Amino acid sequence: MLAFDHIAISAGTLAEGVDAVEAALGLPLAGGGQHSHMATHNRLLGLGDLYLEVIAIDPAQTPPAWPRWFDLDNFSGPPRLTNWVAACDDLAAELALSPQGTGAITQLQRGDYRWQMAVPATGKLPFDGAFPALIHWQGTLHPARALPESGCRLTRLEIAHPDGAALAAHLAPRLADPRVVVTTGAPALQATLSTPHGTRLIR
Repeated sequence: MLAFDHIAISAGTLAEGVDAVEAALGLPLAGGGQHSHMATHNRLLGLGDLYLEVIAIDPAQTPPAWPRWFDLDNFSGPPRLTNWVAACDDLAAELALSPQGTGAITQLQRGDYRWQMAVPATGKLPFDGAFPALIHWQGTLHPARALPESGCRLTRLEIAHPDGAALAAHLAPRLADPRVVVTTGAPALQATLSTPHGTRLIR
């Protein structure tokens, strides 16, 4: 089974991404750090049982010899919601049920956090990035539990794709989260969040 874990906002630079999200939500981001395996870095915002991640290529690190996750090597334009992540207890079993190209199991860590993640060989997730990246957290540590209370909660993640029926068929038996809604349309992700300043959208 899968559990909604977090959403990822990609950006050309981390500063641009942080500025865009803080302006959109009216809240400061916290935490984060560097990912040495992918030469990326991030900042985070706690959303209760979930969290929001702003991620970008880290120019201070040596580029990897493989494609970065979330197709960041090909990212351009303003910061935007590009991906979402689902957690599981058995990554190998979930990969066996997932579309071809979901990725190979990669062992990763950042500080005290250790996890396995399915990373596509091309960096591109199935369904034009609409299929979730799969993660298995190792141990009891999880970013959402370490982040300060923000007063912000994600109430809906709408995932649109031209083949929405096929995407929904992959997810329906494995993910039981009413916040995740799959529709048919041009590829797009939209998150609705309740904040101390009212309802805000992240696209």
